[in-house]
Amino acid sequence: MDELPASNVPEYSVSEISGAVKRTLEGAFGRIRVRGEITELKRYPSGHIYFSLKDEGGKIAGVVWKFSVPRLGLVPENGVEVIAQGKISSYGERSSYQLIVERMEYAGAGALLARIEALRLRLAAEGVFDADRKRALPLLPEVIGVVTSAQGAVIQDIKTTLARRFPRRLILWPVPVQGEGAAQRIADAINGFSALPEGGAIPRPDVIIVARGGGSLEDLMAFNDEAVVRAAAGCSIPLISAVGHETDTTLIDFASDRRAPTPTAAAELAVPSRVELAADLQQKAARLAGALNRALQDGRLRLQRAERGLPDLPGLLGTARQRLDDRAQRLALSLPNLLAARRAALHRAAAAMPDLPGLLVRARQVLDDRAGRLRTALPGLLATRQAALLLGGEKLRSAVRHAVAGRAAAAGRVLPRLSDATLRARLREAHARLAGASSGLEALSYTRVLERGFALVSDAADHPLTSAQAIKPGAALRIRFADGEARATADGGKARSRQGSLPL
Repeated sequence: MDELPASNVPEYSVSEISGAVKRTLEGAFGRIRVRGEITELKRYPSGHIYFSLKDEGGKIAGVVWKFSVPRLGLVPENGVEVIAQGKISSYGERSSYQLIVERMEYAGAGALLARIEALRLRLAAEGVFDADRKRALPLLPEVIGVVTSAQGAVIQDIKTTLARRFPRRLILWPVPVQGEGAAQRIADAINGFSALPEGGAIPRPDVIIVARGGGSLEDLMAFNDEAVVRAAAGCSIPLISAVGHETDTTLIDFASDRRAPTPTAAAELAVPSRVELAADLQQKAARLAGALNRALQDGRLRLQRAERGLPDLPGLLGTARQRLDDRAQRLALSLPNLLAARRAALHRAAAAMPDLPGLLVRARQVLDDRAGRLRTALPGLLATRQAALLLGGEKLRSAVRHAVAGRAAAAGRVLPRLSDATLRARLREAHARLAGASSGLEALSYTRVLERGFALVSDAADHPLTSAQAIKPGAALRIRFADGEARATADGGKARSRQGSLPL
C-alpha cells in the first residue's frame, strides 16, 4: 500500500482548535460592554440565566452565572435594551461563543424613563395611585418603622432628627437599596411591617419610612419596581417615601401616603417638634385661661346684676316673722275680748226682747176670735152682696145708658152754640167724669168678685140662689165663673150649720 505524501499543513485536534479559539477570543477582547436587546431569556433551576443579545444586524448568546446574579444590577427581561458588561468566551462542545455577563444596566436614561412611565400609566389605570387610598399620618406615633440600608447615612439622619424633634421608638428593617434582589427585599420589608399583629412580640409601627440617599436613575430603579409600588399601596400602615434628593421622583412616591424630599424631611413629617408642641400648648393654655377668666368675669358681672335686682330675702323673712308674731299676740288678746263683747250684747238683746210666747198666745187668741166672727158673717154678706151686685149692676148700666143718651142729646143741642175751645174743655171734663164713673162701676161689679175665685149660682131662670135650702133636688143650675159659666143639676142635701167650713 502506497503511503500518502507528507504535508506541511499543521494538524490539530478538535480540542486544540476549541481551546485556541477560546484563548484568542478572551485575549483579543478581554472585558467588554455590549449593547443589545434581551431575547430568548431562560432561568434554570441551577440559578444560571441564559439569554441572547440582538440588534439589527446580529445576535450573540449570553450567560449570567449564579454567583453573578445578585450583583447584576437589574432584573433581566425579554425586550429590554441593556448594556451588558463581561467577557467573550467560547463553548467548545458546541463550537459556539458567548458573552459571560457580570453586570447589566439599562441602555440610556430614555429607555429607563420610558419603561418607568409605561409602568406608571398601567398602575394609575388600576387605581393604585388614587388619592382616596391615602391615609392621614398619626400626630404622635409611638413606634416608627424604617426600611433602608443599615450601613448608610440615611438611618443616622433619621435617628438624629427624631432625637432632636421628639424621641420615639425606632425599628429598622435592613434591606439593600439597589442591585439584584433589592426590590424584592424592600417589598418584603413593607409587607412584613404591615403583617405585624397588634400586641405581638415585635411592636407594630404606627408609621413606616421607606428611605435611601441620592443616586443615579439606575441606582433608584429598585423603588420603581412594580412589587415595591404595590406593596406600598397595599400597606395597612401609613407610609412615607423618602427616596433620593428633592429632584428625584420614583413610583413609590405616587403610591405612598406622603412623600418627603429627603430622609431628614421624612423624619420631620413623622413626628412633630416637641418644642413647637410645647409652645403651641402654652399658647393654647394661655388662650384657654384667658377665655375662662373672661367667662368667669362675665358670670360674676351677671350675678352681681342679678343680685342687685333680687329683694333682701333675709330682711323680708325677718319682717314677715315679726309681723306674724305681732298678729299672733294681738289675736291671743282679741279673741277673749271679742267673745266677752258678743256675750254682753247677747245679754242686752235678751233683756230687751218681749215675752214672745205670751205675744204668740195673745195673737193666736185674737186670730181665732176674728176667724169665728168672719165665718159667722161671711155667708150672709156674700149672698147679699151678690144679689145687690146683680140688681145694682143692671140698674146702673141702664142708668148709665140713659144718662149717656141724655147727655149726648144735650150735647147735640149745645154743641152748635159752643166754640171749639169751650167744646174741648167740656169734652175733657165729660171724659174725666165718665172715666171716674167707669172706675166706680168696675169696682162695684160682681165680676171682680168672681175673679177672686168665687162663683155665682142661679136657677134656670137666671135668678141668683143665695141659700142651699132653696135648691130642690134635680133642679137645673147655672154656675157662673169669671171666665164663663157651666150647667149643673142639684142632687139634694142639707144645709150646713153656720159654724162649719166656709161655702165654696
